[in-house]
Amino acid sequence: MTGRVRILGIDPGSRVTGYGVVDSDGRSSRHVASGCIRAESGEFTHRLKQIFDGISAVVAEYEPGEIAIEEVFVHRSVSSALKLGQARGAALAAALARSLPVAEYSPTQVKRSITGHGHADKVQIQHMVKLLVGLHTDLAADQADALAIAICHAHHRASPVPTPAAATLAGARRRRRRAGP
Repeated sequence: MTGRVRILGIDPGSRVTGYGVVDSDGRSSRHVASGCIRAESGEFTHRLKQIFDGISAVVAEYEPGEIAIEEVFVHRSVSSALKLGQARGAALAAALARSLPVAEYSPTQVKRSITGHGHADKVQIQHMVKLLVGLHTDLAADQADALAIAICHAHHRASPVPTPAAATLAGARRRRRRAGP
């Protein structure tokens, strides 16, 4: 796939959801915006609404053409994974409300795409993301992770070898063209 596209990367979390927006042609990516949506403490359903509203606002402001999000993984406990899955669902619902194509990547895929190996630590990810998008300021971990997810997607969509995410996006684009504006 060629051409420049605006990609929104999302690093979902039940308390902090990172987002990163890049413009990319697959060979180089330019930072557009990034930040964190911090859900206030309180009822979990209220935090899900804050995530939904925050991602909706980011999508409205930056108008990405594609979305990339990290897959859920069970790290600490099943309860944590369930909450993370619900936070991810709130972020996805906000993106899908605009009928945007979505690609999903595992943490290992993202790390491999950014650093060359799948077991990089947070500091390595932050450093490489800053280099790849030309930033000179510090990034919060969730913010860097979201940008890494967006960059990972840019690399995969430009790859000559079809990936499951690229095939899913190609099908979504075809359906969108058929449906019209």
